[in-house]
Amino acid sequence: MDEELKETCISSEYLYKGKILNMRHDKALVGGEVFDREVVEHPGGVGIALEDEKGRFYLVSQWRYGQNKVMKEFPAGKKEKGEEPLVTAKREIVEETGFEGEGFVHLGSLVPTPAYDTEVIELFYAKQGKFVGQHFDEDENVLVSRMTLDEIIADIMSGKIDDAKTVAMAFMIREMKRNS
Repeated sequence: MDEELKETCISSEYLYKGKILNMRHDKALVGGEVFDREVVEHPGGVGIALEDEKGRFYLVSQWRYGQNKVMKEFPAGKKEKGEEPLVTAKREIVEETGFEGEGFVHLGSLVPTPAYDTEVIELFYAKQGKFVGQHFDEDENVLVSRMTLDEIIADIMSGKIDDAKTVAMAFMIREMKRNS
């Protein structure tokens, strides 16, 4: 079945190459016909749910330019070229919260927009380690807060939290805790 759904790229042209992503226009062979495909290339990233000793999770609130609003979400970040996801997760959690993580558990992968984007987000859970200090990227303006898992899920259900990775991770963590 997979083979009959496969589309084959027959040509690619880059329309834009940027610091975070590239945009290309492809011609794809689909069932004997040629169709246009637009693809955003993204190096991928990580999301990290960091739990403190009281069972609260660190969240970051920041302006998300593409959505034109402040969003509350689990800390996350973009992978550097050739970087392993766990290395990215360990770097990003310190950058955004100031705390190291301990006992990292890989929860799985999330493909946020599969129709046109190559991005894959690797999802991690960790316990809070020692405080070593935050160091944001030069263009980051982030507020850090902590919430229980029940509070996070209540905010998801009321529409206050709508970030895809945060929604997925909250329910994955709830299931992980139920099954342990």
